[in-house]
Amino acid sequence: MKKTFSILSIIILLIFNNLTLNSCGSREDTVSCFPSNPINVTINLNLPAYNTLNQVGGWVYINEQQSNTRGLIIVRTNDSPAAFKAYDRNAPHICPDSNTTLEVKNGTSIICPKDNAQWILLTGQPTAVANVPPKTYLYNYDAASKNLNIYY
Repeated sequence: MKKTFSILSIIILLIFNNLTLNSCGSREDTVSCFPSNPINVTINLNLPAYNTLNQVGGWVYINEQQSNTRGLIIVRTNDSPAAFKAYDRNAPHICPDSNTTLEVKNGTSIICPKDNAQWILLTGQPTAVANVPPKTYLYNYDAASKNLNIYY
């Protein structure tokens, strides 16, 4: 009886362990096939290409080296203090393929062309299909030089 109970306990423990290891929370709320590359991009908001980031709601695509496999979406979310969001362009809820690069629509939403999942551009809050926000990255902003560094 004790031997059967311990074997059963071990089996239940292994099943529970496997379920928790495969949950979204253990992958930073992205699918397990989400690419994980180092991110290190510095942009100067004084340059014309990034001028839109000087206003709240302004956004740009970044496709430079070390901006992950599909690039980034950078958006200015606040003016005082200067706040930004740096979103990965890989859809967080499905495995990457040729039609899963996130895009900005109407300057207010982020969409996934494959399944029309949508998020609010300024907050990343999901509004349709997906239940996880786009992956975001840390940043430092030097207001004096207007240099924005995004990293992971």
